[in-house]
Amino acid sequence: MTGVRTSRTTCDWADAADQRLVCKQVQQLTADVKMFVFEPVEPALFHHDPGQYITITVPVDGLEVDRCYTLSSPPSRPHLAAITVKRVPGGQVSNWLHDHLVPGAVLHARGPFGEFSMHRRPASKYLFLSAGSGVTPLMSMTRTLHDLAGPADVVFVHSARTPDDIIFRRELDFIEATSERIRVAHVCEDDGADERWAGRRGRLDLDVLRSISPDFLDREVFTCGPAGYMAAVRLMLAEAGFAMDHYHEESFTLDAAVPETSGGEGTFEVRLARSGRTVECDADTPVLDAAASAGITLPSSCGQGMCGTCKATLLKGSVDMRHNGGIRPRDRAENKILLCCAKPLEDLVIDA
Repeated sequence: MTGVRTSRTTCDWADAADQRLVCKQVQQLTADVKMFVFEPVEPALFHHDPGQYITITVPVDGLEVDRCYTLSSPPSRPHLAAITVKRVPGGQVSNWLHDHLVPGAVLHARGPFGEFSMHRRPASKYLFLSAGSGVTPLMSMTRTLHDLAGPADVVFVHSARTPDDIIFRRELDFIEATSERIRVAHVCEDDGADERWAGRRGRLDLDVLRSISPDFLDREVFTCGPAGYMAAVRLMLAEAGFAMDHYHEESFTLDAAVPETSGGEGTFEVRLARSGRTVECDADTPVLDAAASAGITLPSSCGQGMCGTCKATLLKGSVDMRHNGGIRPRDRAENKILLCCAKPLEDLVIDA
C-alpha cells in the first residue's frame, strides 16, 4: 500500500454519487488475481462498512461498461481503497482491468453499496467462510478487526483449488501470527505447481469445519464464494442444526431497496428500436423480465439495479425506476434507464 497523505481533507467519499479514482498501485496476488489500489482524484476519505462494494465504469471497445466489485480494503485505512479482481475467461471487465489498468489511470466509481458487513451484525464470535475470490469482503472485515484490535473472536476458513490460488495467503498468515483473536485455516483440493499441500485437503464439510471450529454453532457466519459453494455451505449448516438467522452471504439482492411492485396499472407495448421487436409489459414487470419472457436476451448482470450492465436509452415514454446506484445522474439526464428495474408507465421505445 502507498503512504498516507496526512494533508488530505476529511470530505466523505460516500457522499459523492460519482467519483473519479486514480489507480495508485497494481499488485499481482496470484497467477490470475490482481489487486488495484485507488485514491480519489479530488481529496476525500473512503468511508464505508467492511464488506461493501462499489460500481466502477471502464471503457471497453468504445463503450462504458459498469461492474460491481467488493472493496477488499478496510475502512480503517481510509486514504486508499482497493478492489481484488480475478481474471475470468471471456470476462469483459476483468480482462480489461488485468490488461489495461495501470498506475495513473482514472476510472469513475459509485458507492459504497451493500448490507453484507459485520458492522450490521455485531457479535462476540464470527466464522468467515470463503472460496476463491469470495475472500474479498471477508478480507476487508478481517483487516478491520485486526487494525482496530477488535475484541471479537474470528475463525476464517478459506477454500482454494491449490495453495498457489490462496489469495492474501501471506497477509492472512501475518494477521494470525500477530493476533490472539483471529485464527485462519485453508482447505485446498490439490497440490500447487511448486508446493505439495500439507494442510487440509478436499472440500469444506462438517468434519473439517468441526475440526477447525468446534463451536461454529455459536458463531455469526459470513459466507462469500461461487454460488455452488454457498449453496453447499447453507445445506451443511442447516443439516448441522445451525440457526440460519445468524447466517449471512454476499448477495446482490436488496429486496428492501427494490419494491416488488410499482403500484402502476395496465399493460403497455415496449418497442426495442435496434432489434425491431415489440413486447408487452405490464406496469409491475421490469422491461428486462418482459423481454426475457418473450425470448429476447438483453445484456444484464446483477438484475437488481446496481451494476449498470443493462443500461439503455429511453427514446420515448416514461418509466418507474427504483434502482440501487447502478446509474449516474448524468445518465438519467440523457434519458438512460436500467432495464432490470424500469417498469413502464406508458408505451415505450428503447434503443435496444
